[in-house]
Amino acid sequence: MRRMTILVVEDEEDLNRIICDFLVSNGWQTISARNGLDALELLRERSVDFVLLDIMIPELDGLDVMRRIRASSHTPVIFITAMAEESDKLIGLELGADDYITKPFSLREMAARIRSVMRRVAEKKSDHKQSNLRILNLELDTKRRRVSFSGRLLDLTTVQFDILHGFMRHPGRVFSRTEILEFFRGHAWESYERTIDVHIKNIRKSIAVAGGQPGFIQTVRGIGYRLLEETARRKS
Repeated sequence: MRRMTILVVEDEEDLNRIICDFLVSNGWQTISARNGLDALELLRERSVDFVLLDIMIPELDGLDVMRRIRASSHTPVIFITAMAEESDKLIGLELGADDYITKPFSLREMAARIRSVMRRVAEKKSDHKQSNLRILNLELDTKRRRVSFSGRLLDLTTVQFDILHGFMRHPGRVFSRTEILEFFRGHAWESYERTIDVHIKNIRKSIAVAGGQPGFIQTVRGIGYRLLEETARRKS
């Protein structure tokens, strides 16, 4: 069986080497880059299964690298950052990062996070083997990661797609904001939980623009959200 290859993008030479050595000792293969442009070049040239990506790197920062990765790939990414600012972490997650770890960090924790993300990726692949989801005029294509209403594509972010996917897999069920986080993350961050309402608002807006009901997703006061029960009963 081919060993998983992890791209380590870290500009601190000693830390880069320490991370690579530890990953190899855990049975993985590694390649490394110390700036954003070299990282993108390696991603084009090599088969990479996972990316550890520092935000503060030269040439092209980690957020820009993340944008370019997600423009063409769903390769799992964990951010490595020394930044304490909540906004930077949230931007990274919104761009499609699967997790983040903050310096200084434990190498064992890093390995555990990698394994956790890979388990979630495997579960998602299993889900994607299932047929597309359809509820009334709302259809979700799991393989191409597209959602349409009456044939009109919705403009959704990666996070919004995963939220709607979770709702459509469990129509009628009420989810708390913390549970909604589990649709796209392995564990919850309180800071990110506060953005759930914004994502729900934007999903509703996208459905409305396509001609659907703005209230397709119903607010359950004091608990969270669900697809309308009427919608769930009429699932085709």
